[in-house]
Amino acid sequence: MAKMRRKGDLPVKTCAQCGRPMVWRKAWAKTWDEVKYCSDRCRAEARSRRGKPEAGTPGDRRS
Repeated sequence: MAKMRRKGDLPVKTCAQCGRPMVWRKAWAKTWDEVKYCSDRCRAEARSRRGKPEAGTPGDRRS
């Protein structure tokens, strides 16, 4: 049986959307290097922001 690890010893990443720390989960074991977002909500917000231009950019038509 595998050796137990303390929660503090698990790898930690920062969410690309909200900036919160996220701790390794067993569900992410195979794809830990590809994980960018801490939740489905952050992933959805990142997708919705990609398609919209930010205020003040040249593509913005507001005056």
